[in-house]
Amino acid sequence: MKKLLLILAVLLSASTFSTVNAQTKEQDAEITSDVPALKSFHRIIFPMWHKAYPAKDVEMLKGFVPQIKANMEKINATKLPGILREKEAKWNSELVKFNATAADYYKACEENNSEAILKAAEDFHRAYEAMNRAVKPFVKEMDEYHQTLYVIYHKYLTDKDYASMLAVSEKFVAQADAMTKAQKDRLEKRLKDKAPKYYDLSQQLKEATEKFATELKGDNAKNKEAALEKVHNIYKKLEVVFE
Repeated sequence: MKKLLLILAVLLSASTFSTVNAQTKEQDAEITSDVPALKSFHRIIFPMWHKAYPAKDVEMLKGFVPQIKANMEKINATKLPGILREKEAKWNSELVKFNATAADYYKACEENNSEAILKAAEDFHRAYEAMNRAVKPFVKEMDEYHQTLYVIYHKYLTDKDYASMLAVSEKFVAQADAMTKAQKDRLEKRLKDKAPKYYDLSQQLKEATEKFATELKGDNAKNKEAALEKVHNIYKKLEVVFE
């Protein structure tokens, strides 16, 4: 009897671990801002833009066509992870342009028009960069903060799981603080005259995040949710700075 109970306990434990592990992997996939189909394009873009295009190597540029077509099929079939749901409209808009530049690339290569091929390569590279800007944050600290915010706002808030919010609040505040200390030279290069706006909003976000963490220690659910809503709204304003 004891042996049977031990076997049942082991089987139950293994089943629970498997379920939790599967849920963790599913959540990890939902909060990553990586888009594999877009990332794989870099293996084409890098030699195209840094080797073939500067050398005006038209034959090499023409040779990329089969790879581009294969990768365009993958990217057109891509479903964005949950964390990028608010960027889906921008993604779809840029994807239409990306497909158009790919079609121009194919046409230029079929016609064997050197000048048109070089222009098509330039346009295709520009469209690829726009695809990246549509989904990837410019600042890694923002990406890390957003991953936590996504889970809090779209998971814990839905379940009214304030205990889980409190459990990650210390990390959340630290991530907000890290955003205010992002490398100035890197941001000024990317944002130019918008850099001060980034630092102003990131400071506001830090203060709002600290306020949210404080509210989580209390008993007023409405105050907690109002504080979280303020955090979410400021973060959305910060994202607009990069558009």
